[in-house]
Amino acid sequence: QVQLVESGGGLVQAGGSLRLSCAASGSFFSINAMGWYRQAPGKQRELVAIITEISISRYADSVKGRFTISRDNAKNTVYLQMDSLKPEDTAVYYCYAQVKVYSDSPYSSHWGQGTQVTVSS
Repeated sequence: QVQLVESGGGLVQAGGSLRLSCAASGSFFSINAMGWYRQAPGKQRELVAIITEISISRYADSVKGRFTISRDNAKNTVYLQMDSLKPEDTAVYYCYAQVKVYSDSPYSSHWGQGTQVTVSS
């Protein structure tokens, strides 16, 4: 089983910063992409940022220049540094990982339980 455990959410004022972390644990062969999605009340879940095993990253247009994704492959951990936060960034943030459980199995998608980020104006 693969577990993704997030930390770092909370309440912050507009213009402030937060850093999210997500560590993958359990039994698996390898991890390809890791990333972050978010879901605000009444809206669909959307991609925030994603990063490959060789650190190629992609961002949603709404967070470019404000958020930075990184990962530590040795620790199976992905980070999201969020700066210049805006009230519209308020959402539950979900960690995502593309995991190969066995060497001969296809990659499968795994999700964390979500962490709340609230930005007050």
